[in-house]
Amino acid sequence: MFSRHYRKVKALFGLSDVLITGVAFEAAYQTRSFLPFEHEFYFDRPAKALLVGAAVLIWLAIGYWFNIYDKLETAHPRLVVRNTFRQCAFGIAALILFEYAIRPTHYELSRPFLLLFAAYSWILLCLFRLNAGRVIGAIRKEFAEPYYVMVVGEGERARRIGELLEESEEYGLRLSGFFTPGDSDVGGPVVLKGTYPTFALSELPSVLRNRVIDEVIFAVDSGRLAQMEEMLLLCDEEGVRTRVSVDFFPHVNSRVYLDRLGPSPLLTFAAAPHDEIRLLVKRLMDVVLAAAALILLAPFMLLIAILIRLTSPGPAIFRQQRCGLNGRRFTFYKFRSMVRDAETMRPALEHLNQKSTAFKIRDDPRLTPVGRRLRKFSIDEWPQLWNVLKGDMSLVGPRPAVPDEVERYQRWQRRRLRMRPGLTCIWATRGRDALDFDTWMKMDMQYIDNWSLSLDWKIILRTIPRVVTGKGAN
Repeated sequence: MFSRHYRKVKALFGLSDVLITGVAFEAAYQTRSFLPFEHEFYFDRPAKALLVGAAVLIWLAIGYWFNIYDKLETAHPRLVVRNTFRQCAFGIAALILFEYAIRPTHYELSRPFLLLFAAYSWILLCLFRLNAGRVIGAIRKEFAEPYYVMVVGEGERARRIGELLEESEEYGLRLSGFFTPGDSDVGGPVVLKGTYPTFALSELPSVLRNRVIDEVIFAVDSGRLAQMEEMLLLCDEEGVRTRVSVDFFPHVNSRVYLDRLGPSPLLTFAAAPHDEIRLLVKRLMDVVLAAAALILLAPFMLLIAILIRLTSPGPAIFRQQRCGLNGRRFTFYKFRSMVRDAETMRPALEHLNQKSTAFKIRDDPRLTPVGRRLRKFSIDEWPQLWNVLKGDMSLVGPRPAVPDEVERYQRWQRRRLRMRPGLTCIWATRGRDALDFDTWMKMDMQYIDNWSLSLDWKIILRTIPRVVTGKGAN
C-alpha cells in the first residue's frame, strides 16, 4: 500500500473514534440522567461541549500515542480488545485530570457517569474495530475509484512491485500490466496471483491513449534510467504520475526523498531523522524542560556539590570529552562519583571490564560512598541538563560516548552518532547497565529508525520510575 493510502486508513480510524467517542459520551450522559440516584446529574450546554471536545481529543491523542490505528485491520481480535481497553482506561484517567485542572464550580463528573462512558466507548470501539475490515471494504467499494497502475521492468524487481500492488488491491490499487524495457522482446503474460499482459515500452503512448492508467512505476536497473528519459517525459506531458523504484541502491536503513538545491533536484537518502520541523520541536522541548529542571533542581544541586566536596577531595563536577552529533566533540558534565585519581586506576582494573567496548565494572571500587548513591538514582547525570540547554545533548537520544570508545566502533555502530546524544534512551528503560554492549547499540538503532516526538515522551515517562527506584543501575 502506498503511504498516502495508509494515511487515509489511519485518518478513517481517527474519524471513527471522534464519532464513537461522542456517541458513547451522549449515551452515558442520557443513561446517568435517567438513573434514580439521589443527586441530580446535569451539564449545561457550554460545559457539555467542553467535556465532549476534551474527551474526543484525549481519545485521539491516546490512540496515536499507543499506535492503535496502525494495524487495526490486521491485528488479532484479542490485541484489538486489549488496546481499546487501555485507550479507554487512560482516557478516563486523563478526563478526570482535565476536570481537576479546570476546577469547575457548577458541575462535577459523577463516578457512575465515568464508568458508563468508559464501558460504552470500549464496547462501541471494539464492535467497530473488530469489524473494521468489512466496514472499510464496503466504504471503498461504494465510494473509492479503482487506481490503475502499470509497471515498467522485467525480472525479480518488477515482479516484486507487482506482488506488492496485488497485496494492496483492497485499498483500491489495480495492477494493469507490465512494459518490457529497452529492446527486450515482449514475452508472454506475467503470472502472479493473477495474469497480466505485457507490452513493449514503445507501445506506452498508445496504451495511455486506449486504457485508463493512473500511474506508471519504473522498476528498472539504474543503468537503464537514462534510456527512459523520453518515456518519463511522455508521462509527464500526459499528466500521468510516475514513480521510480530505487531499491537498486544499497541503502538498507535510509529513508529516500526528493529535495532541491536551487533548481537542481536531489535524490536524498537519510539514515537518521531529517524532518526539520519535528526536530525543531524536539529542540524547543529540550530547551524548555532543561531550563525548568535546572531552575527547580538548582538548590539541590548546590547541596549535592557541597556534599561531594566535604566527603571526597577533588572537584564536585567531573568534566570529560564526549562525541556528540555526527562526532562533534563537547565537554560533558557530571557530578563526580569517583575518587579523584579514578582515571589513573583504570589500567589496573581493565581485567574486570564487563563490556566489549565501553568500560563498565560492577561494584566499581573507584566509586565514593556518596557517588554510589548518586549513580544508583542517576543524580550524577543532573549537570547534563546544562549540556542539553547548550545544544550538545538532547533529553532523549543515544548516550554520548567517549572518543576512545567511538574509535573501536564497528561501521554499523557509527550510525548512532547521527542523532544528538541524550540524557536517557530506550535501553535506559529496559535494563540500563544490565544489558550488554551490542544490545545497547541495537536499541539505539531501533530508536533512530523509529524516532518520533511521541516516542521521546514515552521514553521520558518510562525513565522516571526506573530512576526513582534505581532499578538496573550499576
